[in-house]
Amino acid sequence: MIGINSPNLDVWIPEHAPDLSAPFSYELIKGGHSNLTYRVTDATGTVVVLRRPPTGSILATAHNMEREHRIISAVGQTNVPVPRTLAVCTDPEVNDAPFYLMEYVVGDVLHDASFVESVLPNRDTRHALGMHLVEVLAALHGTNPDDIGLGDLSRPGGYVARQLKRWKQQWDASKQREIPNMEAAYEGLVARLPEQQSVTVVHGDYRLGNMLVTPAGRIAAVLDWELCALGDPLADLGYLLNTWAAEGEDAPEGTGMAPTSVGGFPSREAMVAAYEAATGIDVIGIEYYRSFQYWRLAAIIEGVHARYLQGAMADTDADIHEFGRRVVQLAEDAVRMLEALEQ
Repeated sequence: MIGINSPNLDVWIPEHAPDLSAPFSYELIKGGHSNLTYRVTDATGTVVVLRRPPTGSILATAHNMEREHRIISAVGQTNVPVPRTLAVCTDPEVNDAPFYLMEYVVGDVLHDASFVESVLPNRDTRHALGMHLVEVLAALHGTNPDDIGLGDLSRPGGYVARQLKRWKQQWDASKQREIPNMEAAYEGLVARLPEQQSVTVVHGDYRLGNMLVTPAGRIAAVLDWELCALGDPLADLGYLLNTWAAEGEDAPEGTGMAPTSVGGFPSREAMVAAYEAATGIDVIGIEYYRSFQYWRLAAIIEGVHARYLQGAMADTDADIHEFGRRVVQLAEDAVRMLEALEQ
């Protein structure tokens, strides 16, 4: 299987996770477009998860498995639900790249509206899930990074400025063609950069598609912490709002994600009000963060687009051209929202 060295893992895993027994079977968990995630079943039927970078060449600042393992282990000390980490390997000789193991959490990933309706048919349950989503985000942003050993995760100040610089570099390194709106949005975001109110642990990709959800409308685990950093909490809120659709609404612009359009979920306005009440953080100017997150997501998706074109991803069923289209749309929407700020 692509990304898996079975003979080496049969030796390494029992040595570092003694409760697991070789031989192991592996199944790629589809849906993610960055790191590779595998369902691992041991000889006794116990299931865990293995995470590793994509195969082939990758950007130097991306896919740090040791860092991701550290973050999940630290956040596990809080009221934010995450999988329990089991072991981490930094030696690329074992599986051709660093990787880590974590527990397998049972739950559904709500990628689209039809699936939401099938697993959460009750509208009240969907509403409760939306409010729990805000509650968990508030818990993350209410945690002192020093208290969980993440005080040195990254520089605390100037989060958006650093993100703009980082993703501009990533964009320049991975872009497959010139998109003028990406440059225009970048210049506008730099010119309108707001002052950061506070410093929290920021997830970086906080949306329903990165959650495991129970039938009772609760978040069983928050996944995909690879973009986590210390920074401006409003960046997480802005991103969440960009992926949040009202009942019957199409996927918000180029995000390609509209699981909430089935209805029953809280409105964007209700989510913002609940977040402000839970955190005490002033949400005035959230529109800037939404524009920033459209632009940033465009840069991220272009990296995914490039990896698929280079054959570095194990999932061969993805619509590569759709990734390219979404980048163009997101760049356009980032510019549009910046223009709206001036009105």
